Amino acid sequence: MPATPASATDRAAHLGADLVALRSGAERWRRMPLAAKRALLAEVRATTLAAAPDWVAAACAVKGIPTDAPAAGEEWTSGPYAVIGATAALEATLAALERGEQPLPDRRVRRAPGDRLAVRAFPLLPKDAVLAGYRAEVWLRPGVSIEDARAGVARALRDPDRAPRVTLVLGAGNITGIPALDVLTALYQEASAAIVKLNPVNAAVGDAMRRAFAPFIDADVLRIIEGDDEVGAALIAAAEVDHVHITGSRATHDAIVWGPGEQGDARRAAGTPLLEKPITSELGGVGPAIVVPDARPWSSAELTEVARALATQRLHNSGFNCIATQLVVLPAAWPQADALVAALRGQLALAPARPAYYPGAAERRRAAVEGHPDALALGGDPAAPRALVDHLVSADADEPLFTTEVFGPVLGVVRLPGSAEPAAFLDAAVAFANDRLAGTLSAGVVVHPRTQRALGPALETAIAALRYGTVGVNSWVGPIFGMPAGTWGAFPGHALDDVGSGIGIVHNALLLDPAHVERTVGHGPWRARPTPLWDVRNATAHRTAEALTRFAGRDDLTALPAGLATIARYLRG
Repeated sequence: MPATPASATDRAAHLGADLVALRSGAERWRRMPLAAKRALLAEVRATTLAAAPDWVAAACAVKGIPTDAPAAGEEWTSGPYAVIGATAALEATLAALERGEQPLPDRRVRRAPGDRLAVRAFPLLPKDAVLAGYRAEVWLRPGVSIEDARAGVARALRDPDRAPRVTLVLGAGNITGIPALDVLTALYQEASAAIVKLNPVNAAVGDAMRRAFAPFIDADVLRIIEGDDEVGAALIAAAEVDHVHITGSRATHDAIVWGPGEQGDARRAAGTPLLEKPITSELGGVGPAIVVPDARPWSSAELTEVARALATQRLHNSGFNCIATQLVVLPAAWPQADALVAALRGQLALAPARPAYYPGAAERRRAAVEGHPDALALGGDPAAPRALVDHLVSADADEPLFTTEVFGPVLGVVRLPGSAEPAAFLDAAVAFANDRLAGTLSAGVVVHPRTQRALGPALETAIAALRYGTVGVNSWVGPIFGMPAGTWGAFPGHALDDVGSGIGIVHNALLLDPAHVERTVGHGPWRARPTPLWDVRNATAHRTAEALTRFAGRDDLTALPAGLATIARYLRG
């Protein structure tokens, strides 16, 4: 494995050699048989498992989490565990292709509303049993036939005439698994070598990540570096880089594509981007959770569980998540609206304190709540306390909680006027989310099973109308993000000059053609049993997540008894 320079300056000096090596590696990757590409995935699974303790320790140090605290479970599941699961799912797809089998058999495909096909993405492998009660599908765009979809599987990877290319991945600073999963997307979805520049916030994970991905680095199809904005700019401009992928903010994306300030605005108006290379992106947004009322009252236990789930959706990773729920959408006329908000207030206050580690948290919180003197502070980091802002005005087009991703522990509640009849409210909530909220990345729907039965096909029709790239029904989108055969990205249709939540998809272990994909839809149980690993009040998450990571990373049968025992203990709660 190439030596790791000690500083950003040293790294900048090594960029030329790294890029030359990657150009050669990209050519070899293009010609490498599928069997060899598949074998590398098993190697990376083993090296990721070996590097996992150091990976988690480095991430915890960045975020101010003791490694023996339950919150460390987040770093296991969203880092090494996610990568290990993705390698296994990709390996299954490649193995099917090698055997001449169809990765999209009829039993995994059904019809969805609006001339769409839905492809089952989870569960995919036997080890997915750990998430019993959860399922997910990838919905293809209207009009895509099963023949089109099957022909598009691994299209780039199977194309012998595809030019070799190098992708620059500008990594996210919040979840360490994001740039790691972006590597797998570049290599296997896009058939591209990759160079990753880690965000300075989580650059301390670089050494562990390099050990995890050593087989790819040794094959000269990957480099992982740290560096400042100057290093990023040099890589963007480098002739050896063919494609850029960024996870971050829209402002950063636009500065790259159009340039900063007034000159950037002028380029955008003229339609003459500064960046002449293709770019894909995941840029966050305002994530709503639509709570559908029920014709019968929920029990106090049900109200508490829904509130606890919504609190977790905001507070996971201290609120620094593009997948966080930022807005709870309720009907004003629902008799239990006040009770749910009261339960939510209590659950936010009960969550364990966590440092608001991400730069700018206090300023973003202040901007989000300054127009709301009745905003409640509910503990957390005194520098950026958790906030609950109720009674937002749905017609206020300038409300910051509608227009700006806070990226911090602030949760808003909007009570829509009009009917509390489930179907009518659902239609109004979908229109509100589509028309008033910034971004199209992810949304949730909370709906009681008896209300689902009463709604019938109208529920899926409403999901089809939601313009979001991932929709979770009775499930936070966080675990759906971690389902490797699902896809992740904004709802399709954005353009460079109005990029919204981004362009393109990642993850996608079924290797569907990105041009065919519309969204991923996941479902969870109404009352989750056991307490989900991602729940911010799960007291054993760190121990369970570590054990599950070790089980997922072992391919030999000797790991099976201990792994099954771990799953059984988890499922018993």
